[in-house]
Amino acid sequence: MIPTSEREQIVALIKREVVPAIGCTEPIAVALCVAKATEILGSKPERILVKLSANILKNAMGVGIPGTGMIGLPIAIALGALVGRSDYQLEVLKDSDEQAVERGKRFIEEGRIDISLKKDIEEKLYIEVEVVGEGHKAVAIIAGGHTNFVFESCDGEILLDHRKAADTEQEEQHVDLTLRKVFDFAMTAPLDEIRFILEAKRLNKAAAEESFKHQYGHCIGNTLRQGRAMNIAGNDILTHIMSYTCAACDARMAGAKIPVMSNSGSGNQGIAATLPVVVYAEEVGADEEHLIRALTLSHLTAIYIKQSLGRLSALCGCVVAATGSSSGITYLMGGGYEQIASAVKNMIANITGMICDGAKPSCSLKLTTGVSTAVLSAVMAMENHYVTSVEGIIDDDVDQSIRNMTLIGREGMNETDRLILQIMTSKSK
Repeated sequence: MIPTSEREQIVALIKREVVPAIGCTEPIAVALCVAKATEILGSKPERILVKLSANILKNAMGVGIPGTGMIGLPIAIALGALVGRSDYQLEVLKDSDEQAVERGKRFIEEGRIDISLKKDIEEKLYIEVEVVGEGHKAVAIIAGGHTNFVFESCDGEILLDHRKAADTEQEEQHVDLTLRKVFDFAMTAPLDEIRFILEAKRLNKAAAEESFKHQYGHCIGNTLRQGRAMNIAGNDILTHIMSYTCAACDARMAGAKIPVMSNSGSGNQGIAATLPVVVYAEEVGADEEHLIRALTLSHLTAIYIKQSLGRLSALCGCVVAATGSSSGITYLMGGGYEQIASAVKNMIANITGMICDGAKPSCSLKLTTGVSTAVLSAVMAMENHYVTSVEGIIDDDVDQSIRNMTLIGREGMNETDRLILQIMTSKSK
């Protein structure tokens, strides 16, 4: 049994990491930083200078901005200055409307925005915004987390400086987890303490069902529900899991103004950790308690893996989130800890190495790969089939297997990350 104090820490961790978001979290985090800098300035800026880490730049280049019909950072930055409210956090642009978008377009056309790569920094999640107006200047910096402000200043006067303390603060908030502890928490926590996770079901399922009514992105969710796909794949649980998961991603990446529940700073990770579990639970008639515990297991597994991987990397986040949903589905199939550990090993052996080449509509394709692998891994585990320690990067210890995967994503793929950005920024328009 997990002690009450530690259980409370884990609940707080989940509540910090599983939060609503509108739009892709990287450009939205940039809009949030712009909104904060504008609020510090006290007037609408005449000019905005934005410096970003390579991973933020990569993830913000090709994704739709909610309610705008536009792609990329400039409109997110303009709207952050014009209508953004920092107290909305990752829903910073929810007050945007057609008039605001038109004003934002004019702001861009007037050449008021400058975006550049922040060089010589180790932090992969870094956003620095300087706004100038009426003879004054304000600066805001986000680092380490999509809503984590570490520096604020106005006309050279420092209002906030947590840059040196950021690592210490993160250490204080860090909760030591293992897969066993994740499992024990999900199985034993009082339901009233974790019932809030059902909000992830409500938001993400609603996003998928709204997407089914439209033609968003590559329409993968809708395509999987139509005749040709049904004739090949069948009208079964796996198809339903993939279609719901991809539909929510289709809408989000296309810039639909629909909130989703994120995980570890990523809406797509939140979707992939939620909808496969929800759809499977509904298809097999699982009761509410089993659904709550399965969703908690899925989301906390993803959070645990992200602790050692980091917020942003060259490893696609769907690998992490789908590993979470594979754990949740295995539990719903009747599996215990050993089967869940086997499912995790199967996931790591299969899709470790899938690259992240930015947030964009085709992320739905990667979610298809991730969640279909999640189901396969769960089925294999329930049949006592799993990848062993004599094969590749898998270790007998499941936690070491997780560390092997995250080491590859965090360090081994750094050159891959650099090359991906180089390719993306050098393409002819």
